[in-house]
Amino acid sequence: MAVFSRAIASLALMFLLFNSFSEAKELLVGGSSDAWKIPKSSQSYSLNDWAADHRFLTGDYLVWKYDSNEDSVLQVTRESYLKCNTSDPIAAYKDGNTKVKLDHSGPFYFISGAAGHCEKGQKLIVVVLSSRHRLFAISPAPAPAEYDGPAVAPTSSATSLQSSVLVSFAVLVWVAMM
Repeated sequence: MAVFSRAIASLALMFLLFNSFSEAKELLVGGSSDAWKIPKSSQSYSLNDWAADHRFLTGDYLVWKYDSNEDSVLQVTRESYLKCNTSDPIAAYKDGNTKVKLDHSGPFYFISGAAGHCEKGQKLIVVVLSSRHRLFAISPAPAPAEYDGPAVAPTSSATSLQSSVLVSFAVLVWVAMM
């Protein structure tokens, strides 16, 4: 009976561990409330550099903080992103505290709605992984060069998570057999 209790406790612990990995996150674009602005130079850390350093999953939210009297956020197509075309956005946000749900996998394109800002580099591409990547977070291939956006580098987190799952499973089997 003690073996059965330990196995149930182990399963409950593993469920809680995996459940914590599957919660949606709110990510402040650029990591700060003043990041949605024209980059200081083409050599500086851009929003696409920030995006390349993060993993985005379906269900996560992007949050922008900006002065609504001076700027806005436009969600656009790839073509509009590349041409900085603000005339036909998928969605336009002008409230200064924008929250966008990443509701599907694939690339999302955002540009500034302020005249001339996109052309000066105020734009963002976010590549969203599907929900099936929640447990085994495998990095996508780098973005093609024509995306003009972040190349998402592979991380070691997928390997360490997979190792943790295998070790946990092995311990659970060992405990059940005792």
